[in-house]
Amino acid sequence: MSVTVHVSGAAAAAVENTVPRLVAELVATRLTSGDATMWGPEAEAEASIRLGWLEAVSVSRPLVVEITALREQLTANGVDRFVLAGMGGSSLAPEVITQTAGVPLTILDSTAPGQVLAALDDDLARTALVVSSKSGSTVETDSQRRTFEAAFRDIGIDPAERIIVVTDPGSPLDASAREAGYRVFNADPNVGGRYSALTAFGLVPSGLAGADVSELLDEAEASLLEVAVDTADNPALRLAAAIAGADPRRDKLGLITDGTHIVGLPDWIEQLIAESTGKEGTGVLPVVLLPVSPEVESTPADLQLLRLVDDADEFHLHERHPGEILVSGTLGAQFVVWEYATAIVGRLLGINPFDQPDVESAKVAARGLLDARPEPAPAAFVQDGIEVRVSDPALAASGTIEGVLDALWAELPADGYVAVQAYVDRLDLPQLQGLREMVAADSGRPATFGWGPRFLHSTGQYHKGGPAQGVFVQILERTDVDLEIPDRPFTFGQLIEAQAAGDAAVLAEHGRPVVTLTIADASADVMALFEAAQ
Repeated sequence: MSVTVHVSGAAAAAVENTVPRLVAELVATRLTSGDATMWGPEAEAEASIRLGWLEAVSVSRPLVVEITALREQLTANGVDRFVLAGMGGSSLAPEVITQTAGVPLTILDSTAPGQVLAALDDDLARTALVVSSKSGSTVETDSQRRTFEAAFRDIGIDPAERIIVVTDPGSPLDASAREAGYRVFNADPNVGGRYSALTAFGLVPSGLAGADVSELLDEAEASLLEVAVDTADNPALRLAAAIAGADPRRDKLGLITDGTHIVGLPDWIEQLIAESTGKEGTGVLPVVLLPVSPEVESTPADLQLLRLVDDADEFHLHERHPGEILVSGTLGAQFVVWEYATAIVGRLLGINPFDQPDVESAKVAARGLLDARPEPAPAAFVQDGIEVRVSDPALAASGTIEGVLDALWAELPADGYVAVQAYVDRLDLPQLQGLREMVAADSGRPATFGWGPRFLHSTGQYHKGGPAQGVFVQILERTDVDLEIPDRPFTFGQLIEAQAAGDAAVLAEHGRPVVTLTIADASADVMALFEAAQ
């Protein structure tokens, strides 16, 4: 079997109770045949134009030759460095594919000025840029493209020789890219971004960077029969049941990587599940964990642990992890099984797994702030150079960061979670990710971590549309580093600031408590943050 799902404890009971019903309802057969009625009448119209991923393996096969030929052409012309400008589904799959293959691909999924400058400054003369945007109007990707175009021209390179575009046919980017003479790969418009791993969005940047995308498609193809058959052994049915079939249901899924050859898969799973299920006040919240995270040592009742391993059966024999879900398999097969399972989880939860109704709200708020350009709200107080802002003045009553965080934790319901969101240059401050562990320990609840604005295209949907359980910690930075965006009335620094403020405003409108901490001196202030979080 290309993907193995080993279950025990409550997860095993969920599989035993739920899979027979799924088999009796012919869920695997109906999904494979593209039955858009599976998620109810309200979801049917959307589902009918979002099931192209079911045929992605066969549809994508001809791309392999085109990608290989283009890579050979570029490398013959001295181009051996590839940058991907893309957000959410356009970047997360290529990140996993290339990291697992061990080939270099610079992922530019940020509007932090320092991160954009780093992508620009690293030997542009031997660089090609892949611009990936399903809608063709993603503000981050558009801004990055404009910046690279100007930079290529500044060193005497025709952007048409170095820019490759992946987008839906007929999108604004499709039209402008063809007019500019760029090489364009069109993806299937009937595939949502988070289900696009095995389409042009996942394959073009990965293949150009040097990953064997033909082998990836072979791995995926090997799993197609397994997920299509209505049997108790179907790994997608088992996985969906284990995630969403328990009674009482656990609405948080702890993802642990433990000795698997696949690098970074939890980040891709996080978007797929959170954006697909986090709506109508329900959902499953993925929580990316380390094997030694506080939530693993003392697991909350509402958190189901899932461990990604290289051989689930062998792992279980040598390392007992009662109650956990163990999943193993090749990367291509995992893409297929997780996509199937997520769609089935949507059916089990009674929601449409293909829309994202709350993602646009933060974008609208950010655009409004860019247009109006208001002065930032005054800080409630400043401690150790860190500016503190809060959605509710009562949170700042203590006058200390430690007290603010304690007040925020006090807002947590018994089934709550903390979301830490860092709108910073993560190349300069990678250590901030360690804050997640401290926050989880200090709050006593599961904590997620997202780099802004990347997470807005991932867990951002869950934060507004999922259960009203979350409290939010934003981390921003004051920096002298900024970068103009050609033919735009705002800079990258202004854009990322507006994205953070816009998301905070929308969260507050939804009744979610938000604390915003703005640092000015990276090294000193980060240490102060870590001390406060302990």
